[in-house]
Amino acid sequence: MALLITLALQAVPAAGQGRVIHEGDTVTREVPPHHGTGMSTAYRISDQMPNRSMEFRKRVMHPGASIGMHVIAHDEVYYVVGGTGELTVDGRVSTVRAGDAAYLYDGNDVGIRQTGDDDLVLLIAYPLRERAE
Repeated sequence: MALLITLALQAVPAAGQGRVIHEGDTVTREVPPHHGTGMSTAYRISDQMPNRSMEFRKRVMHPGASIGMHVIAHDEVYYVVGGTGELTVDGRVSTVRAGDAAYLYDGNDVGIRQTGDDDLVLLIAYPLRERAE
Protein backbone atom coordinates (compact mmCIF):
# COMPACT_ATOMS: atom_id res chain seq x y z
CA MET A 1 0.00 0.00 0.00
CA ALA A 2 2.79 2.48 0.92
CA LEU A 3 4.49 1.77 -2.42
CA LEU A 4 1.31 2.64 -4.34
CA ILE A 5 0.91 5.92 -2.45
CA THR A 6 4.57 6.79 -3.06
CA LEU A 7 4.26 6.04 -6.79
CA ALA A 8 1.07 8.11 -7.03
CA LEU A 9 2.75 11.10 -5.39
CA GLN A 10 5.77 10.84 -7.67
CA ALA A 11 3.55 10.71 -10.78
CA VAL A 12 2.12 14.22 -10.22
CA PRO A 13 4.06 16.61 -12.47
CA ALA A 14 5.08 20.03 -11.16
CA ALA A 15 2.94 22.92 -12.44
CA GLY A 16 6.13 24.82 -13.30
CA GLN A 17 9.76 25.36 -12.44
CA GLY A 18 10.24 26.74 -8.91
CA ARG A 19 12.57 29.70 -8.47
CA VAL A 20 13.75 32.40 -6.09
CA ILE A 21 12.12 35.81 -6.40
CA HIS A 22 13.97 38.87 -5.10
CA GLU A 23 11.53 41.29 -3.46
CA GLY A 24 13.41 44.28 -4.91
CA ASP A 25 12.32 43.11 -8.37
CA THR A 26 8.63 43.27 -7.38
CA VAL A 27 8.31 46.63 -5.60
CA THR A 28 5.81 49.37 -6.42
CA ARG A 29 4.44 52.35 -4.46
CA GLU A 30 0.68 52.69 -4.60
CA VAL A 31 -2.49 53.65 -2.79
CA PRO A 32 -3.63 50.54 -0.89
CA PRO A 33 -6.40 48.52 -2.57
CA HIS A 34 -10.16 48.49 -2.03
CA HIS A 35 -10.50 52.28 -1.86
CA GLY A 36 -7.72 52.47 0.72
CA THR A 37 -6.16 55.65 2.02
CA GLY A 38 -2.60 56.94 2.23
CA MET A 39 0.34 55.25 0.54
CA SER A 40 1.88 51.81 0.67
CA THR A 41 4.77 49.92 -0.81
CA ALA A 42 3.63 46.68 -2.41
CA TYR A 43 5.80 43.68 -3.20
CA ARG A 44 3.82 41.54 -5.67
CA ILE A 45 6.06 38.57 -5.12
CA SER A 46 4.07 35.81 -6.79
CA ASP A 47 3.02 37.89 -9.83
CA GLN A 48 6.16 36.83 -11.71
CA MET A 49 5.25 33.14 -11.53
CA PRO A 50 3.35 31.65 -14.47
CA ASN A 51 0.72 28.99 -13.88
CA ARG A 52 0.48 29.84 -10.16
CA SER A 53 -2.45 28.88 -7.97
CA MET A 54 -1.90 31.38 -5.15
CA GLU A 55 -0.91 34.97 -4.43
CA PHE A 56 1.84 35.85 -1.99
CA ARG A 57 2.52 39.51 -1.27
CA LYS A 58 4.21 41.83 1.15
CA ARG A 59 2.61 45.21 1.79
CA VAL A 60 4.15 48.02 3.81
CA MET A 61 1.43 50.37 5.03
CA HIS A 62 2.95 53.79 5.68
CA PRO A 63 1.58 56.05 8.47
CA GLY A 64 -2.10 56.79 7.89
CA ALA A 65 -2.56 54.08 5.24
CA SER A 66 -5.46 51.64 5.12
CA ILE A 67 -6.81 48.83 2.97
CA GLY A 68 -10.50 49.58 2.53
CA MET A 69 -13.30 47.31 3.70
CA HIS A 70 -14.06 44.54 1.21
CA VAL A 71 -15.69 41.12 1.19
CA ILE A 72 -13.14 38.44 0.31
CA ALA A 73 -13.97 35.55 -2.02
CA HIS A 74 -11.42 33.08 -0.63
CA ASP A 75 -9.66 32.26 2.62
CA GLU A 76 -6.76 34.68 3.21
CA VAL A 77 -3.97 35.11 5.75
CA TYR A 78 -2.46 38.39 6.94
CA TYR A 79 0.76 37.92 8.90
CA VAL A 80 2.11 41.02 10.66
CA VAL A 81 5.90 41.34 10.32
CA GLY A 82 6.23 44.79 11.88
CA GLY A 83 4.33 47.76 13.26
CA THR A 84 0.78 47.89 14.58
CA GLY A 85 -2.63 48.16 13.03
CA GLU A 86 -6.36 47.79 13.50
CA LEU A 87 -7.96 44.92 11.65
CA THR A 88 -11.71 44.97 11.12
CA VAL A 89 -13.45 41.67 10.37
CA ASP A 90 -17.22 41.69 10.01
CA GLY A 91 -17.46 44.84 12.14
CA ARG A 92 -15.20 43.59 14.94
CA VAL A 93 -11.98 45.56 15.44
CA SER A 94 -8.77 43.94 16.74
CA THR A 95 -5.32 45.39 17.32
CA VAL A 96 -2.59 43.51 15.45
CA ARG A 97 1.18 43.73 15.89
CA ALA A 98 4.35 41.92 14.84
CA GLY A 99 3.95 38.17 15.24
CA ASP A 100 0.16 38.16 14.88
CA ALA A 101 -1.61 36.28 12.11
CA ALA A 102 -5.19 36.79 10.99
CA TYR A 103 -6.90 33.87 9.27
CA LEU A 104 -9.78 35.29 7.25
CA TYR A 105 -12.57 33.25 5.66
CA ASP A 106 -14.32 33.41 2.31
CA GLY A 107 -17.20 35.87 2.83
CA ASN A 108 -15.62 37.92 5.64
CA ASP A 109 -15.83 41.71 5.27
CA VAL A 110 -12.29 42.92 6.08
CA GLY A 111 -10.14 46.02 6.19
CA ILE A 112 -6.96 47.06 7.97
CA ARG A 113 -5.32 50.36 8.86
CA GLN A 114 -1.87 51.29 10.08
CA THR A 115 -1.63 52.76 13.59
CA GLY A 116 1.32 54.04 15.61
CA ASP A 117 4.58 55.58 14.45
CA ASP A 118 6.04 52.66 12.48
CA ASP A 119 5.00 51.21 9.14
CA LEU A 120 2.62 48.25 9.33
CA VAL A 121 4.31 45.43 7.40
CA LEU A 122 2.10 42.55 6.25
CA LEU A 123 2.62 39.27 4.43
CA ILE A 124 -0.56 38.32 2.60
CA ALA A 125 -1.40 34.94 1.03
CA TYR A 126 -4.52 33.61 -0.65
CA PRO A 127 -5.51 31.07 -3.32
CA LEU A 128 -6.60 32.01 -6.82
CA ARG A 129 -9.87 30.66 -8.21
CA GLU A 130 -7.89 29.20 -11.11
CA ARG A 131 -4.26 29.12 -12.12
CA ALA A 132 -2.89 32.43 -13.44
CA GLU A 133 -1.28 32.42 -16.86
